[in-house]
Amino acid sequence: MFDVRRLRALREVADRGTIAAAADALHLTPSAVSQQLAALSADVGRPVVERDGRGVRLAPVAHVLLRHADVLLAQVERLHLDVDAHRRGELGELRVAGFATALRGLVAPAAARLRETAPGVGLRIHEAEADEAQRAVAAGDVDVMVSFESAGAPRPGDPRWHRVELHRDVLDAALPSDHPLADGGPVELRALALDPWVLPPVGWACDEVVLAGCRAAGFTPVEAHRSGDWVTTLALVGAGLGVSLVPRLAQVPPPPGVAVRPLSGVPPCRHLFAACRRGSEEGPALRAFLEALSEASEVEARRGQALSGAR
Repeated sequence: MFDVRRLRALREVADRGTIAAAADALHLTPSAVSQQLAALSADVGRPVVERDGRGVRLAPVAHVLLRHADVLLAQVERLHLDVDAHRRGELGELRVAGFATALRGLVAPAAARLRETAPGVGLRIHEAEADEAQRAVAAGDVDVMVSFESAGAPRPGDPRWHRVELHRDVLDAALPSDHPLADGGPVELRALALDPWVLPPVGWACDEVVLAGCRAAGFTPVEAHRSGDWVTTLALVGAGLGVSLVPRLAQVPPPPGVAVRPLSGVPPCRHLFAACRRGSEEGPALRAFLEALSEASEVEARRGQALSGAR
C-alpha cells in the first residue's frame, strides 16, 4: 500500500527541485518531507531520491512512481469532493485567483451569474499573477485560477491540471490623440517602433505578450515608463508620454487625449484560460463556476469584437 502523503511529497520534490522548497509548498518542515521520502523508499525497497550536492535528484524508481502518482492524486481529489459533498449536503465555497482585469471582466460577471444558477456557491477571490496563482492552486490554497499563456502559467497537456480555454483577449494600440496615426484606420505595429512606450512592469505576464508582439513586428519597444495599472497607462498615453498596447479586457472609456486603434494583421493577444487541479473539476461547485466563467468569456469576446468594429 502506498501512502498518498508520501507520493505528494515526492511530486513536490520533483516539481520544485529541493526538499526545502517542497516542504514550504506542503506547509511541512524539511525534516518531515525527508521522513516521507524515507518511508516511501522503504515501501518500494530502494531509494527514491539521491543526494546531488546540496540538493537531491530523483532516482530511477521515482519516475515510475510519478507516472502513477498524478492519476492517484487526481482520484484522491475526487474522493475528497464526494465525501465532503455527502457530509455537508451543499456546494460550498471556492477560492479563486486571477489577474486584475480578469477578476473585473470575467470573474465578477461569473459571480453574478452564479447567484442565479448556483446560489449555494460562495467565492473567495484573490488577485495574483500567473506564477503566484499556479503555486497557490498546486498547494491547495486556491481552487481555481484564471490566467493567460505565459512562462508562469500551467502548460496545456500537463496531466496535473484541468484547463478550460477561454477567449483570445486582443491588444489594441493606445496613442496620444495628436499622434500621426491616431485618426486613421488600423495601425501597423512596426510603425510605432520609434515611439516611446508605456509598458507593463518587468516580469509581468502581460509584459511578455507586448514584447513578443513587438519582436514579431521586428523591433524592441523603447521603454519610457512602466505601470501595472491600465487606467494609469491610458492616462500617461493621454498626457503624450508615449504609446502602449492595451488588452480589450482592460479597456475602459479612454480619458481625453487618447485614441485607441486596432492593429492590422494578426495582433498580439492574451490566450485566456482557467485551470484547477485535475480531478477537482468534477465537483459541483467548481463545475458551476467554470460554466459561468465560460459564459462570461463569450460575452466579453463579443464585446471585444464590437469595440473593434466601432473603431
